[in-house]
Amino acid sequence: MANVCDVAQYIRNHLGEVSTIKLQKLVYYCKAWSLVWDEDPLFPERIEAWANGPVVPDLYALHRGSFLCPDNFPGADVSRLTERQQSNIDLVLKEYGNKSPQYLVALSHSETPWLDARGDCEPGERCNTPISDIAIAEYYSGLAV
Repeated sequence: MANVCDVAQYIRNHLGEVSTIKLQKLVYYCKAWSLVWDEDPLFPERIEAWANGPVVPDLYALHRGSFLCPDNFPGADVSRLTERQQSNIDLVLKEYGNKSPQYLVALSHSETPWLDARGDCEPGERCNTPISDIAIAEYYSGLAV
């Protein structure tokens, strides 16, 4: 099974230089749409409802303190991604890849999975509540056409 580093590396390979905050949102949307289209979580690492939107803590640990994501993620192997998974990531990048980090943060802040996981947290308040795959799949399934 692919992991979050494989997905992040695939995105980095296709977009080139990308900010870490944008990468986090793209990884989130890749997992979300994979859950809808294939009923497959794409990667096993959990996503949490942080102040700036959905974040994969395991990925964050690899780029913490950096504005731009690294050229290469340790242990990443994009060959673990199936052709179908790569195709799905390509579709997500086509839809979201040209959006600014600020747009993606605002979008994720307007969506139910992040809002529900944040609960009563104030804007900007620290939170590490997981966003469940079930909540993600249910929400984005309602958006699919």
